[in-house]
Amino acid sequence: MARRKKSRPRAGGGARSTWIVPLALVLVLVALIAVIAGRRPPHRHAVAEGPPARSEATEAAAVEPVTPGTDETAAPAPAETPAPVGVETVPQAAGATASPATPATAGSATTQPAAKAAGGPKLALIIDDCGQWPETERGFIALAIPLTLSVLPDVRFNHAIEREASAAGKGVMLHLPMETMSGLNPGPGKVTTEMDDAAIAAQVQHDLDDVDLATGVNNHEGSKATADSRVMNDVAAVLARDDRFFIDSLTSSKSIAESTARAHGVRVAARDVFLDNRADVAYTEGQLREAVAIAKRQGSAIAIGHPRPTTLEAVRDLVPELQAEGVDFVLVSSLVQ
Repeated sequence: MARRKKSRPRAGGGARSTWIVPLALVLVLVALIAVIAGRRPPHRHAVAEGPPARSEATEAAAVEPVTPGTDETAAPAPAETPAPVGVETVPQAAGATASPATPATAGSATTQPAAKAAGGPKLALIIDDCGQWPETERGFIALAIPLTLSVLPDVRFNHAIEREASAAGKGVMLHLPMETMSGLNPGPGKVTTEMDDAAIAAQVQHDLDDVDLATGVNNHEGSKATADSRVMNDVAAVLARDDRFFIDSLTSSKSIAESTARAHGVRVAARDVFLDNRADVAYTEGQLREAVAIAKRQGSAIAIGHPRPTTLEAVRDLVPELQAEGVDFVLVSSLVQ
């Protein structure tokens, strides 16, 4: 009987089997890692001290259409959302009541430009909503340029911050809470259209007494109140009596605050640019350059920012460059007329 030939293994078969299994395991492991990575939530940076990315500018944009060519035409403001009492979407740390955190969009000022002053363009920086985030606010106080802190009444750190700012040679203003069109609560110390004349005068006086080092006032929110002639006449009468200047934050294109205050003999001016409608360093630097461009055209400009770390970083980084261009940083009190 014929013997059956034994089948011979193919050359290299054993070697192949030794690497196919490990390769398969590696591929399975890579696939598992990819699946796990796909489900893993993105890394989030810790939130630094400072107001959210929403602000008075947001209120302005939510109420009034943005005019082409103003400081926030590129990014429409987010829709208004309910916020805790005290302002728009602000973390309410022990008595904080400030504004937004996406200090958001509103147009450049439309008032008459000031006459060009001798020397370089003058730029006045105002930091609103102060008295709530002392660490960041002290960063602004430490900057080696003139600037003004606008301090809210009846908030936790307002007395400490106004005194530190004044001692450092910075300007101090009252950031007067005023009624919004949106219905969002601007915080304690607010002036509303529902108050009678005596109540408005008493509230403004109370707020001035609380921020007692303030030499001037600007409105916090106020898209409704600053468009009301009775309210603004009552506010202006107190400012005239106490010899305080007024800066219109222009949270509404319908504001009559500047013209009404001027009619009472109050020294006035108005905002040109909001710096931090977005909490982004590059964006704020761009807004600073826009403010400088306005100052170069009309002699001076007023820019309003908020106590966020991104705003502090942008100002700190850009100041040397702007000074080298001849920009003269001044207190806003020097620009009122």
